[in-house]
Amino acid sequence: MDTLSYKTISVNKANADKKWFIVDAEGQTLGRLASRIAIVLRGKHKVNYTPHDDCGDFVVVINAEKVTLSGKKWSDKQYIRHTGYPGGQRVTTAEEMLSKHPERLLEKAVKGMLPKNKLGRAIYRNMKVYTGSEHEQEAQKPQVLDLSTIR
Repeated sequence: MDTLSYKTISVNKANADKKWFIVDAEGQTLGRLASRIAIVLRGKHKVNYTPHDDCGDFVVVINAEKVTLSGKKWSDKQYIRHTGYPGGQRVTTAEEMLSKHPERLLEKAVKGMLPKNKLGRAIYRNMKVYTGSEHEQEAQKPQVLDLSTIR
């Protein structure tokens, strides 16, 4: 006889109940915005959070070019990459990245806050970042997300 009257329900991809949210990055601080978006992407804001599965929501970010940084970070913050050739280290400042690819500032910040494995790469694909207020996800009817409620 089964005397256990309750069972732990593990959420998986089939029953995750994913929703679409839209976030306006205008006037938001980069790190605070990125950490809250990472929480929503990961699903930690939900009651049925499962750490080993993708149970988070989809996030659409608009106005990525209007994000702010405090202090002298526009000139001092560096993004380093390597071409793979000897002497191929390249350094880009946040100011240069904002002028060339403004959406990459937020993408790199959020990606650094996700797990560095297959799950993290899958979760990262649930985020869409756009410069300007136009986006391609109108068909999904995203709801406006109030980031002040996410901790």
